[in-house]
Amino acid sequence: MTRRFLFLLGSSRSDGNTELLAREAAEQLPGDVEQRWLSLAEHPLPDFTDLRRDSDHLLPPAGSDVALLLDATLAATDIVIASPLYWYSVSGLTKRYLDYWSGWLRTPGIDFKATMAGRTLWGVTALAHEEQEVADPLVDTLNHSAAYMRMRFGGVLLGNGSRRGDVLEDTEALARAKTFFAQEPPLARFPYESATV
Repeated sequence: MTRRFLFLLGSSRSDGNTELLAREAAEQLPGDVEQRWLSLAEHPLPDFTDLRRDSDHLLPPAGSDVALLLDATLAATDIVIASPLYWYSVSGLTKRYLDYWSGWLRTPGIDFKATMAGRTLWGVTALAHEEQEVADPLVDTLNHSAAYMRMRFGGVLLGNGSRRGDVLEDTEALARAKTFFAQEPPLARFPYESATV
């Protein structure tokens, strides 16, 4: 299967440190790997309404941002969540997108969980802290989401930056970016699962 990377930009601004770091990593992908970049700020999703107690979710209207993001998600072999670290987790735009996964799990006809199983979720984030442990909640959010979906998880590429462009001075992050997508990601697991599950 041809690899198709979907880069979802979760920042409210363009060309921020997280996006710059994601683009550095993407430059290392082979030329035959498809890349699609979508800004969640440019394709805003309405507030998510959980209907599971009342009815199934319906397919979104054609031409809507929800339909665009659903189709892009289903078409990707690799999904890269490029979200800045906001209050120690993913941005609100990113969280809203992930909330929609709950609805897509209950949308007849798309078999969302089975379709996503075996595909790969990656993360890229920039943070202002020197101590990278503060990003653990973001890493856990992505890992646990991947584990629930039985996806692979490639981990999170972390970079340091506060002012625009700062991450390009983070030589360690730029070095990690060169090989980030070259790894073979393992099946994601919850902390309570053994490696033999």
